[in-house]
Amino acid sequence: MWILALEASTTSAKAMLYDMRTGRFTERTRSFRKANGAGTVQDAETVYRYMVQTGRELAEGKEVAMISLSGTWHSMMLCDRDIKPVTPVYPWSYTGASGVCDRLRRDESFVHEYYHRTGCMVNAMYPIFKLLHLREQGYRTEDYYIMGQGTYNNYRLTGKRVTTACMASGTGFLNIHTGEYDQESLETAQVKREQLCALADYQKTYPLSTEGAAALGLRPGIPVVLSNADGGLNQIGAGAVREEYMTCSVGTSGALRLSTKCPILPDRPSVWCYLSPKGWLGGAATAGGCNCIDWFIDKMTAGRMGYGQLEDEEGCITDTPVFLPFLFGERCPGWHDGRRGGFAYVDAGHGIRDLYRGIQQGVLFQLYLCYEFLTKSAGDPKRILLSGGILNSRIWTQMCADIFGREMEVQESKQGSLMGAVILAREVMKDLRDAGDYEPEIREVIRPCGKRHRQYMEQYERYLHVYHK
Repeated sequence: MWILALEASTTSAKAMLYDMRTGRFTERTRSFRKANGAGTVQDAETVYRYMVQTGRELAEGKEVAMISLSGTWHSMMLCDRDIKPVTPVYPWSYTGASGVCDRLRRDESFVHEYYHRTGCMVNAMYPIFKLLHLREQGYRTEDYYIMGQGTYNNYRLTGKRVTTACMASGTGFLNIHTGEYDQESLETAQVKREQLCALADYQKTYPLSTEGAAALGLRPGIPVVLSNADGGLNQIGAGAVREEYMTCSVGTSGALRLSTKCPILPDRPSVWCYLSPKGWLGGAATAGGCNCIDWFIDKMTAGRMGYGQLEDEEGCITDTPVFLPFLFGERCPGWHDGRRGGFAYVDAGHGIRDLYRGIQQGVLFQLYLCYEFLTKSAGDPKRILLSGGILNSRIWTQMCADIFGREMEVQESKQGSLMGAVILAREVMKDLRDAGDYEPEIREVIRPCGKRHRQYMEQYERYLHVYHK
């Protein structure tokens, strides 16, 4: 028997087919970046089609016992009463609501109280503020259902308008303490509870609909585990449900996450707190990651140069230009959604590879700044598990270990969130006592170089100088 995990990430559809008898698995990824244009908004049906087609290619001819779904936090769209999208999907990277948030942030008491109820900052990436933005654009938001790509995928495969507390915790509508929708937040957005998807326990499955079965080429009735957020699932797939383990993911964006026994909410908002299927997650995230690399290749080289041509060894670390990775605004720790990126300390001797290396450093320096804030609230982790697109680059991966001055552990599967979806399905099927018991095999440990760490810390001081200015 097989478990099929499906994911709609920010720029690609992913699937994993897991053999329950042997523990072996196959992964597949299909980018829908070009199909969605610039990627600042997405077409829900396009993303869904890419996801099911990727899964169909893997699962053809297999006896699938369960399907488990994964998706990104913070996406939002409006659907009519027939669950037909009437707006694009606005992913986390959409910053159209920055004006709304700028006005709301002037009320410090509102920001403080909202953050300590929901674990979310007043920031344009959250669906609650995207909804307020749409109201200002003339939408009668009370006439529509409010969904995201993950909940839309739930509906298309099961016919049910349902979500998990994990996914809902990234909307800005959920009370992080009760695990239920927050009444004050509903009133702020002028939303009725029935406009949001019903909350369901992560262990509750729904049968694959006839329509969903036809799309996947599978039989109807297969149990479907609802979409949980990729960040929460990555924590499971990395074996990091234990409190002392931190995950560091550098994909389209970047994120650091720690499992905690209770919500971590410092008095001054800097880090976020959401729910995974297995408890609370304290974390910090950057809007800039591999998307900054993609931007540089697309815009600065017109696509004529690839990663391999641009990447070289570290060179003179402290002579690299400083890059602020805020092409999509800032998330943690400053939460300035209208912030913009750019280069500093550039001179006539710098070439295109120096600028590229500056982007690699800038992404990691911003993550390291987040690390300092997160560990100040939650303490230093015993282990750090590295995942995401950064693993495609040996140089960038080593740079990460050197900047943090910490060993970075890499597991066998590069798709931690897909593996997390599989492990969650195994728990639901009683094939595993608890998803938190899972501990993956470590394929490699990246060890830092003390000399390079000291050099990077000199460069980090220049980065902080530019950041604070």
